[in-house]
Formats: sequence, structure tokens, C-alpha cells
Amino acid sequence: MKIIDNKIIDAIFGYEKMVKALHQIFISKFTMPLRHHHFYSTESGEENALILMPAWTDKYLGCKQVIVAPKNSEKNLPAIHALYTLFDAETGEPLLQLDASKLTSIRTACTSALAAKYLARKDANNLLVIGSGSVAHHLVQAHSVIRNYNEINVWARNKEKGKQLVEKLKDSGYHQVNFIDDLEQGIRNADVISSATLSKEPIIKGEWINEGCHLDLIGSHTPFTREADDEAIMKSSIFVDSREGALHETGELAIPISKRILDPGNVKADIVELCKELFPGRTDEKEITLFKSAGLAIEDLAAALLVYESV
Repeated sequence: MKIIDNKIIDAIFGYEKMVKALHQIFISKFTMPLRHHHFYSTESGEENALILMPAWTDKYLGCKQVIVAPKNSEKNLPAIHALYTLFDAETGEPLLQLDASKLTSIRTACTSALAAKYLARKDANNLLVIGSGSVAHHLVQAHSVIRNYNEINVWARNKEKGKQLVEKLKDSGYHQVNFIDDLEQGIRNADVISSATLSKEPIIKGEWINEGCHLDLIGSHTPFTREADDEAIMKSSIFVDSREGALHETGELAIPISKRILDPGNVKADIVELCKELFPGRTDEKEITLFKSAGLAIEDLAAALLVYESV
């Protein structure tokens, strides 16, 4: 069994390659059971999450083990730690194991970008990234594979981390990226909003979102937390990575459903249906589209196979 470190992952991964690998696996034949999602209390009284995410094809089986610890930011540690193991599906032989934290961040950003291919306006010019964590770092690069953004803004509650992210992006050649202080104005100006925070209460107000905008929501990972308010949900055509996960595991949709503001049957399509072109995606230039990502085990398998086939 090969053990892969992040240096090898950095050498292998490219955002365009990952977007293509995701598209390919979404249109293929695969099995993805509902992931195991457990919450547990720590000694300090905080609530963490343990997530087990299996998926397989005829040839390969993989499983990711994830710990989400939101308070880690106060300790200058990543909020997510994860390991991924890839097996030969026929023999059960372990083939590969890697630190899946970076893999998770990259595949999450690339899934959002893939959804934006179908849901963002073709002439989208202004991208707003909300957040300064590990996923936010990859969102600018991933979305830039899909659309040519002349203006990219970053807003983060932690201004120091947000400004550091902007400087890293500028050093990587994204000179059009700027840090902004005014979230409301940033949302009002944006054609695409990609948000990856651990906010427990809505920070995106529906009244701020302009017609024709695409809203990409990544952050909320429990049925009780959310990044966008009810008005944002009501104004939007809703798309998800999967109905099983997004409708029940994320407060973004579970809370409006519990209030009877959102009918689960009104979800337009999931990412597989978009990739297979069973649904056209955006149908109107003035339509507000919303993609809610809860994270899929098949995305991790696609990323692990990209690594395995390159080493």
C-alpha cells in the first residue's frame, strides 16, 4: 500500500484536471451509500462531528474518515482532519492511503466550480469568496477554470487571515483579487458568491442578492447551522450535490424545510443530473441559482483515483 503525502498531492493536482475527473465519475456507474454522520462532545463541551464516507465502482472502493472540529481555529489548527483509504474492489487489497484534508478542500472547491459551469451566467465577471479557511483558498483557482473573472473579492470575518489569503493568491498570479471589508456591498456587486465558512447564523441576506447571481454554499455541515437566510432560499432555484445529504444534513435547507418555506420537491436537480444533462441548469439570465454542497464520497474517490493513477 502506498502512503501519499501532501507534497505528492501538490505535484499531481491541477484544478482543471480535478474538475474533469469529477465530471467523468459523476456520469459513470458508481455506488455511494448514505454516509455515517455522528456527533460527539469533547472534554471541553464542544460538539465535533465524525463522518465516514464510502463509495465504490466495479474496480475500486474507497472510504474517507473525517473529524470536523469547528473550535480548532482558536488553536490555530485546521477545522477538518481526514484520512482516505483506497482498495481494490475485487480483492480488498489496500492500494493507497493519504491525508485527505487537502484532498477534501480541493475536490470541494472543484465540485462547486463544476456546478457553476451549469449554473453561473456565461458573462459572470465578479466573483466573491466568503471565508479564509482551507476550502476558501482553493475556490478562486477552481472557479477561475470555469469563468474568466476580471474582479475577485474575498471577505472574511477574520480580516488578518483573509488578507493573508489574498496575498497568497496574488503571489500565485491572481492579481485581480482584493480583500473587502463591506460584505453587503460585496454581495450586491457579485455575479457569483462562493461561501465556505463555519458560521452558525446567516451572513448572506437574500435582500442583498441581485438577479442573475449564482450562490454557491459550502460551509454549513450540520442541520442547525447555515450561511444564508430564508429570503435567499426563497429567491433561488435550488440545486444540490445530493438530495439525501443536502436536504437533511445541512441547516441551509433543513431549516427552511422544517419551517415549510422550502418544499424538498422543488429542488431542481443534483450534480449528477446536471453532468448527465438531464436538466439544463440555468434557464434564465435573471434567474438566481443556488448550489448547496454537503460533500459526496464519490468526489473523494475521484480525487483518490486521480492520485493513484498518477503515482
